[in-house]
Amino acid sequence: MKPLEGLLVLEFCQYLAGPSAGLRLADLGARVIKIERPGEGEGGRSLSIKNLFAGDESVLFHTINRDKESYTADLRDAEDLEKVKKLVARADVLTHNFRPGKIEKFGLGYESVKQINPGIIYGVVTGYGSRGPWATKPGQDLLVQAMSGLTYLSGDRDDPPVPFGMSVADILSGAHLVQGILAGLIKRGKTNEGSLVEVSLMESALDLQFEVLTTYLNDGHKKPKRAREGNAHAYLRAPYGIYETSDGYIAIAMEHLHELGQKIGCEPVLKYEEKEWFSKRDEIMEHLRRSFKEESTSHWLGLLEPADIWCADVYNYPEFLNSEAYKTLRMDQGLQLGNGDAIKSTRCPIRIDGERIYGSRAAPSVGEHNESIASEFSL
Repeated sequence: MKPLEGLLVLEFCQYLAGPSAGLRLADLGARVIKIERPGEGEGGRSLSIKNLFAGDESVLFHTINRDKESYTADLRDAEDLEKVKKLVARADVLTHNFRPGKIEKFGLGYESVKQINPGIIYGVVTGYGSRGPWATKPGQDLLVQAMSGLTYLSGDRDDPPVPFGMSVADILSGAHLVQGILAGLIKRGKTNEGSLVEVSLMESALDLQFEVLTTYLNDGHKKPKRAREGNAHAYLRAPYGIYETSDGYIAIAMEHLHELGQKIGCEPVLKYEEKEWFSKRDEIMEHLRRSFKEESTSHWLGLLEPADIWCADVYNYPEFLNSEAYKTLRMDQGLQLGNGDAIKSTRCPIRIDGERIYGSRAAPSVGEHNESIASEFSL
């Protein structure tokens, strides 16, 4: 039995952040019903990466909405709205990512829903919070990365702002929403009271940067300074970074510079005192670069790993996905589409009592479960 079996979640969300929270709740056993617009459904159905589609929906939509049900309702229609409110009365959790003030127009804001179902856990994802000068701005991942300072941490010193190559704020805020919902469920078990859980992409992006923001706030407000080349962390000293070898790259995570210098025969770095490892980071890393280019990655790994110097090869996707380490994790799973086709995806990363969690159902078609849900809940 999965931990959240028996819980009913209504998901009024689209695109990535909110649906990623519903995905994790479904992985853990909750029953997740997507409330979608009649006809086209939620906007994420047409949001594709590399124009990859499976049937009429994007592959991305299928992977982030697996194991969910779909119920269509026009919230502007009084009859449909009443049916949705009957579902709300039976739900344990409701999630939405409407812009501030919009869902209240349908009588489904937290205060209204609490009157229908006092014990509900009501989860909200916004871009920047419900108040403030940015509250109505589009809550989009790249925009949040750009405005949060995150883009000045990646890349090298002379690079322009460099965003993450993925929707990091979306996925992280979805994870934070799940954490808040689970906390709300525990609270309800103790007090029989529901909760309002609110997260935003911006706050999640800031929490992601807590270590570097804390440094900034306690270090005289000095801006992050990326290394000239091979930067891996704007605030960490040499040798932390990525270095080119004769046939690839190697990542060095250890900060014991002298031990590393002795192992690879880079004598120039031995003259630097520990207090200089950050202030003279660029020139130290240049000495190391010259040494690492002399031999292959496998040579350096064979030398450094036995000495317990923390280092790693720098794999691309084909190299990593074909490695024995990846195969041991058993992260692959197939999702079955309604037409009999299948797509490949990754599984839930959580294990419960040693058991991996898999889900085989791809996303539902628009309104696929309207009849069965209407019958079950007497709508």
